[in-house]
Amino acid sequence: MKTFALLCFIMCLTHLSHSQDLVTHQRVFDTIPYIPAHHANRLEIFKKEAMNKGSILFLGNSITEGGPWAELLEGKDVVNRGIGGDIAYGILKRLDEVIERVPSKLFLMIGINDIGQDIPDPVIADNVRKIIQRVQKEIPSTQIYIQSILPVNPEYRGFPQHYDKQYHVLMTNQLLFKVALEADITFINLFPLFLDSRQRLREELTDDGLHLNKKGYEIWVEHLKKMSYL
Repeated sequence: MKTFALLCFIMCLTHLSHSQDLVTHQRVFDTIPYIPAHHANRLEIFKKEAMNKGSILFLGNSITEGGPWAELLEGKDVVNRGIGGDIAYGILKRLDEVIERVPSKLFLMIGINDIGQDIPDPVIADNVRKIIQRVQKEIPSTQIYIQSILPVNPEYRGFPQHYDKQYHVLMTNQLLFKVALEADITFINLFPLFLDSRQRLREELTDDGLHLNKKGYEIWVEHLKKMSYL
């Protein structure tokens, strides 16, 4: 009888409504320490930078932070707003500074750290939706681009919490595409550009199976230019 009751309880939990699931998980992730100490240091650096409006702004986590955007886009006013370890909710909380800059173009990539923390795919997409909605409301002149989460390569050892989550990367990318469609903005599918024949992040484009090297960023920027996003 106890076993049956336990099974019923599990089934009830499994069949919670989508909206309840989002609210419940968001309350949890609102309170956990989702960003490392590096976050505070980056925010201090941001405060010291000149407040130039109309720039091209790249927003995201360590994959964005590591991008040599100014070098690859020489002659353009480029702002790097990547913070290593960040998640979608973290970006939502630090969006004031981004909005204050009124960028002409905003390139957002976020989600792999959320996935590494086992944040549900719909919660990630919902937070990205909130980011987009706020930007559209407060700085409607800004062109917004949602960029897909990149593939990973489990042959490396540095980030085990990320390497076995390729399925969630694919599922979250599908949800992000839907968010972009609903918001009438551009979704940039970078994922296939970095795949090898075994559907992993290409070895020549990474040193740790998660982050890109300079060659990877060159491919990224080349694609943005080819598609006339830059």
